[in-house]
Amino acid sequence: MCLIVFAWQVVPGMPLLAAGNRDEFYERPAAPAGWWSDHPHVYAGRDLQGGGTWMGVTRNGRFAAITNVRAPDEKRSDAPTRGRLVADYLSGDASPEQYIEQVAELAHRYNGFNLLVGHAEKMIWFSNAGKEDPRNGKPLGPGIYGLSNGLLDSPWPKVVRTKAQFGSLLCQGAPEDAYFEMLADTARAPDCRLPRTGVSLEWERVLSAVCIDSPEYGTRVSTVVRLNADNTAILREQPIR
Repeated sequence: MCLIVFAWQVVPGMPLLAAGNRDEFYERPAAPAGWWSDHPHVYAGRDLQGGGTWMGVTRNGRFAAITNVRAPDEKRSDAPTRGRLVADYLSGDASPEQYIEQVAELAHRYNGFNLLVGHAEKMIWFSNAGKEDPRNGKPLGPGIYGLSNGLLDSPWPKVVRTKAQFGSLLCQGAPEDAYFEMLADTARAPDCRLPRTGVSLEWERVLSAVCIDSPEYGTRVSTVVRLNADNTAILREQPIR
């Protein structure tokens, strides 16, 4: 994923409501969300090139998602695929704390990432680029959070805008389709508000949209996830391209 906004322990009876967009090159093959044949309890899309996934749930209410940290000058071509970090949590049985301890030991091998892992009672954010953040690797408190290709709640225009819209929809008790409409926003941020992440100004403009549309790269799929207090999970996906 390249944008995730989520409410954690805000809605009674629904510990997690998350909405996100996966941005990727169009030529990279992927399978739509479904039950995995090799791990039948996992429901997620699948990256057919790297074998991992970007967001998923399990029959017993486990949840995981990932975004890449944009740092082009630090990117390594020999790094393992980050989507395996999501797949391995969903297919395993380690607690969120145990899993993050395992990931932390190997995090230096990967290009920059933000990882969310949890279930109905606990949610942890971990980033190999955010070692100084006091929240990193610890259970999150109740609230509305946003992740793009910076650290948790970095005030990038699309994070700020989407968190505000997400909170408003939540207060209204809006239907699920309203969250997909929010994720379809193609408006770009003005130049004066663009972050500086090491890519060209034109790419900063393209990537500033909630829903990215360019000839070779863009938003491939939108996803809404609900975790319920009874440890059930619902993942709904809408393809964009």
